[in-house]
Amino acid sequence: MIKNAVAAFLAFFAVVALPTAAQARLQCVTYARQISDVQLSGNARDWWSNAAGTYDRGQKPQAGAVLAFSGTRAMPYGHVAVVRKVVDDRHILIDHANWSGPGMVEKGVMAVDVSAAGDWSEVRVWFAPTKSVGLRASPAHGFIYPRTVTADASAAKSAKG
Repeated sequence: MIKNAVAAFLAFFAVVALPTAAQARLQCVTYARQISDVQLSGNARDWWSNAAGTYDRGQKPQAGAVLAFSGTRAMPYGHVAVVRKVVDDRHILIDHANWSGPGMVEKGVMAVDVSAAGDWSEVRVWFAPTKSVGLRASPAHGFIYPRTVTADASAAKSAKG
């Protein structure tokens, strides 16, 4: 009886504790939807246009916003990452998946605005294999703000004004 109970527990634990193939190959879009209040569909390259009329968009980073990257030859489906913390006007910490390795989740990694205009249109992102903020800049559209972030920012402006 005890052997059966132990065997059943171990079988259950193996199913629950082991990552599934989907978890091992987590994509940036799936991860961004899981951890943010921005709920869009489509490839990452489409999020910026898909957000129009549903979410506010802009060029200033805010915690909780989604940074939407353009599609390029190197990343044809684009990329999305969630802002964890704003360090200053040109540095943020992001949470994202599938950047430094297939399905790899990274939390609190550096992203740097390297655009001439300071508008987050060219971004370098921490890349674990090189232990640097990347060898190339990636084009980005800007930030998609969840309604909760937009409401909080508006309330803060009203309180100051």
